[in-house]
Amino acid sequence: MSFIYLSMILMLAIFLGFELIRKVPATLHTPLMSGANAVSGITLIGAIAYSGNENLLLAQILGTVSVFLATINVVGGYMVTDRMLAMFKSK
Repeated sequence: MSFIYLSMILMLAIFLGFELIRKVPATLHTPLMSGANAVSGITLIGAIAYSGNENLLLAQILGTVSVFLATINVVGGYMVTDRMLAMFKSK
């Protein structure tokens, strides 16, 4: 695929994601965050599978880096979700 084609897909995804998130009411942000964490978990599983294959060294390095970054994303997302849910608990 050409660079221009991939750039257009990226710009469309950014615009669409921004518009979708902007129109979500505040009461739905916590369930939306939990859904995003589930997708990040799937990304983590894919990164683990790819980094464990017998690919080129560069692919293994990029897979390992993606495992690290996806783990940070999943753990951080669940911490934020837990903190948001704690705001709604009665004291």
